[in-house]
Amino acid sequence: MLKGALHAHSTYSDGEFTLEELRKIFIAEGCCFLCVTDHAEYFDQASIQRYVAECESLSDHSFRFVPGLEYRCIGDMHILGYGATKLTESTDPEEVIRHIGSQGAIAVIAHPKNAFFPWIEAFQTLPLGIEVWNTKYDGRYAPRPGTFELLQRLKESFPEMRAFYGQDLHWKHQYRGLHLVLDCDSQQTDAIRIALAKGKYTALKDNLQLSSDGILPPELLEEFGRVQARSYRMWRFLKAGKQRLERLGIRVPESLKAQLRRIF
Repeated sequence: MLKGALHAHSTYSDGEFTLEELRKIFIAEGCCFLCVTDHAEYFDQASIQRYVAECESLSDHSFRFVPGLEYRCIGDMHILGYGATKLTESTDPEEVIRHIGSQGAIAVIAHPKNAFFPWIEAFQTLPLGIEVWNTKYDGRYAPRPGTFELLQRLKESFPEMRAFYGQDLHWKHQYRGLHLVLDCDSQQTDAIRIALAKGKYTALKDNLQLSSDGILPPELLEEFGRVQARSYRMWRFLKAGKQRLERLGIRVPESLKAQLRRIF
């Protein structure tokens, strides 16, 4: 069994941690792998080679980086490529999904906006997964029940589709309490990728255990809905306050922003 995390960004794109710093903090949290998915638009061919090489040089018997990319598509839809390291000029999400698959990598739609649900359901090419809980986008307290419901509708056409759980880690003062436990004995990149593709994992957060099939008891979905709505109201209240201050020419201190990132 391997403990790790999905969806992290480094200083190769818009993250605040270097790869070396990511290695240290996740080892301290008892993890032995991390799937990094820096934004593809930050790279050219030379820099992506450095990125992949550094991930390899910082990997050993105690910890493994799985390098990947996050592709930005039309409409600001984001597609994660776990294990994908090739750039593309396409911004069509279905083309990007095929591009990821051609590398033997895992395509996952990241933090899908509610407005995207009908669009995704019309796709002819579906990804292997939907990110049903992203603790940066959805918040640390609860995911959106609608994303789990979207996954179950998509599984009617593609039963192999998985529920993915990601931190979307960017900032040093960001919540990092959502992890994955893989049913996998090897720390090699291919073994981790295969275990993810087969859904051989459980997501862990506090006392919650969430499966790769994304099937949850109705009462848990209802609780998620209540908690998510309460958290979202508070987030909107704080955002409106920030916007009012900015209109008055008052900038919110970075130290306060950092503390709010710990909360949300």
